[in-house]
Amino acid sequence: MKNIRNFCIIAHIDHGKSTLADRLLDETATVTKREAQAQLLDSMDLERERGITIKSHAIQMEYMYKGELYILNLIDTPGHVDFSYEVSRSIAACEGALLVVDAAQSIQAQTISNLYLALENDLEIIPVLNKVDLPSANPEEVTDDIVDLLGCKAEDVIPASAKTGIGIQEILAAVIERIPAPKGNVDEPLQALIFDSVYNPFRGVETYFRVLNGSIKKNQQIKFVATGNTYGADEVGTLKLTQAPKQEIKAGDVGYLITGIKDAREVKVGDTITDAKNPTKNAIAGFEDVKPMVFAGIYPVDTEDYEELRNSMEKLQLNDASLVFEPESSAALGFGFRCGFLGMLHLEIIQERLEREFDMTVITTVPNVSYHAFTHKNPDEIILVNNPSDLPEPSSLNRVEEPFIKATIITKSDFVGPVMSLCIEKRGQIVAQTYLTTERVELNFDMPLAEIVFDFYDRLKTVSKGYASFDYSPIGMRASKLVKVDVLLNAQPVDALSALLHQDNAYDIGKRMCEKLRELIPRQQFDIPIQAAIGAKIISRETVKALRKDVTAKCYGGDISRKRKLLEKQKKGKKRMRAVGNVEIPQEAFMAVLKLND
Repeated sequence: MKNIRNFCIIAHIDHGKSTLADRLLDETATVTKREAQAQLLDSMDLERERGITIKSHAIQMEYMYKGELYILNLIDTPGHVDFSYEVSRSIAACEGALLVVDAAQSIQAQTISNLYLALENDLEIIPVLNKVDLPSANPEEVTDDIVDLLGCKAEDVIPASAKTGIGIQEILAAVIERIPAPKGNVDEPLQALIFDSVYNPFRGVETYFRVLNGSIKKNQQIKFVATGNTYGADEVGTLKLTQAPKQEIKAGDVGYLITGIKDAREVKVGDTITDAKNPTKNAIAGFEDVKPMVFAGIYPVDTEDYEELRNSMEKLQLNDASLVFEPESSAALGFGFRCGFLGMLHLEIIQERLEREFDMTVITTVPNVSYHAFTHKNPDEIILVNNPSDLPEPSSLNRVEEPFIKATIITKSDFVGPVMSLCIEKRGQIVAQTYLTTERVELNFDMPLAEIVFDFYDRLKTVSKGYASFDYSPIGMRASKLVKVDVLLNAQPVDALSALLHQDNAYDIGKRMCEKLRELIPRQQFDIPIQAAIGAKIISRETVKALRKDVTAKCYGGDISRKRKLLEKQKKGKKRMRAVGNVEIPQEAFMAVLKLND
């Protein structure tokens, strides 16, 4: 066990984690030249297209160092703030972390938040200064920043370039010398932590685990502590580029387990695996439950596909434990699910994966956050409002509280003005402004979570020319003046388009929603009024004009009363049509509400 090292790579998005993982795999000869490709561990098509890591990936390497063979278990993690739950799970399975910092971009918001996660779990941190070969690199200055952040010595920072292979051997030597070997006892009862799982249509659920104590053998009877179910371990093994079956996996090592489970709900990430005959007394303290930040409804386009959508969501939840969902129904869209996501990118990725991996075409409603409502009758009883339609009547409402976050933005000093005005427009209150260097500023704001859900991140990147990095953490609920804005089409409320908005912004956003919908809703044979309303009060109206058939075309000349008779007849028909006509809303209309500023 003294020759095993478990470590992960953490960094801000685009600082070169996956490329560094590629070089480590090359250096340890884990992959042959034929198998090698850029960002090898990013196996999903979506990851390759967007150039981001969505899932953390585990792989085992073997390396000869000073005449001894070492086993290195590496986990490559995502860098985007929406996938920080993946990072927290990877950290739980490791003893050390490589903290990668880009020599051209220096320390960013996500670098700091991932570092704190690792320090909370007592991981040994090895700082790596990546991309030192770039002409725009600033190694001396960035090394000083890392020394200030970590309190380490300047010689502890390893200069490297994942692209050209500089410093890779020094990194491997540092992993072996600085990261402690896993602690654990092979003779104790089996105790293993599940840190990930995937669904394989041919073999059922594949569970990835890290053994803390004892060992797990092929064909052993094992038990999952959270569900209490027992299974036979049909196959255990280690995660090389492909799975490598083994007879036994001992304490300290990372591996996979196949038990033939077909039901996705039976495997919980963070659960403990133990021996069925001789179970462990104490389950591992799992990592905290995920707290979704953004809620949206996902509905099948065809209501008959509801059950199929449920199965797809369960299989997806296996692979992405930060997805939370529960059934709900809507008057406009039928049966579907209310889902919780960690952010807007997460929502987009889930929707895309449902379409690609499970062939499900879905409609997504306007995302919103969870509010707490209090009535005059019971001012202490919290009513949870996940959906604007759950909000009590305005007359009985005492107050509404909304979730606030502490936002940390790191940007260049040139962009402080535009970033501040964006945050103040989004109802942010500035708490602190710190100059990290003469060039870089850290701004702290208290902001409502609802304001950053839609387009905040995109607009922040725009006003700062891509130089601002953003991270946030929840700080609790605060009372706020919120009103429910309904959208009426042809005098019928469309519950999927309702939104809870701050009183000061309600008129402006309601007006923009109506204008946007007017562009997107196809014209019918009758006029379609689009209205935004607060309670019974209409605050804005747009009309989609009718397509008109020229009924008077056959009248050439003659008396005007003939034309008038035909037009009157047409008018009556339109009136009747409007009374019974219902309006189809295209999918773009639901998503367009998010992009009101475009």
